Amino acid sequence: MALLVICGQPCSGKSKAALCLAQALTESESKHQVRVIDEAFFHLDRNQSYANMPAEKNVRGVLSYELWCLARAAGVRYCVLFCDVQETHCRKWNEERRERGEANYEDAIFEDLVRRFEKPDRRNRWDSPLFELWPHRDGIEKSSTAIQDALSYLTKTVDSKTRDVKILQPTIATQNTRFSDANSLYQLDKATQEVTNAIVEAQSNALGGPLNGISVGKDLPTINLSRSVALPELRRMRRTFIKLTGQTSLSGPPPPSDADSAKRMFIDYLNRELGTS
Repeated sequence: MALLVICGQPCSGKSKAALCLAQALTESESKHQVRVIDEAFFHLDRNQSYANMPAEKNVRGVLSYELWCLARAAGVRYCVLFCDVQETHCRKWNEERRERGEANYEDAIFEDLVRRFEKPDRRNRWDSPLFELWPHRDGIEKSSTAIQDALSYLTKTVDSKTRDVKILQPTIATQNTRFSDANSLYQLDKATQEVTNAIVEAQSNALGGPLNGISVGKDLPTINLSRSVALPELRRMRRTFIKLTGQTSLSGPPPPSDADSAKRMFIDYLNRELGTS
């Protein structure tokens, strides 16, 4: 089993790329079963899904966070396919779809999505390995280099000597744990805020670059960052961690509800996502 994420500007060819890759996978010797999960899979309208913050949060929660967490908990192969198309071409393609009566984005929603789109960076763990497709320049075919590279990566046999295939590793945050009572939730919120504050303070006293050995308390692991992390990103990661940790477990006892345990879990999560190792 594997998870491949396709990203790009609106109307950049993501749906066609998904179709071509799915066909290539089903036609390969291994004959993989493929499931394309997008807004249409959940019977969601592309404009209504991004019309406001609550609607978008719901869609992204299903399409991004939950899939990522399930894949990581299962320890599956992972990669990203990026449809790299200039904004002007995406806008033209969107207008052409509207003229043909095909599914398209409303102007306001299109511009908002374009403005907020963050181009993937292969230096980020969640954007690597990264395969880049240029639909406007090369078109989108099953034979496209990026699609063939992704196909080779997804179908490659993995053994103990394989070093170039990324397998998502389960973490404490993606395992079936829960903070069920009010005291646990309070400790989780307070502990993660204290860890965040420690990172912000350490970065404010540093001159930039990697930060190793940030201490948040006796007998707790240190935080080791491979790069400077802005406060909005820290807050986003904190919210994600709380959401993941607060998920209800179907089996097994909840983790300890003391502050040190919550800090240890959050530090482990941050070190895996942002650490130097």
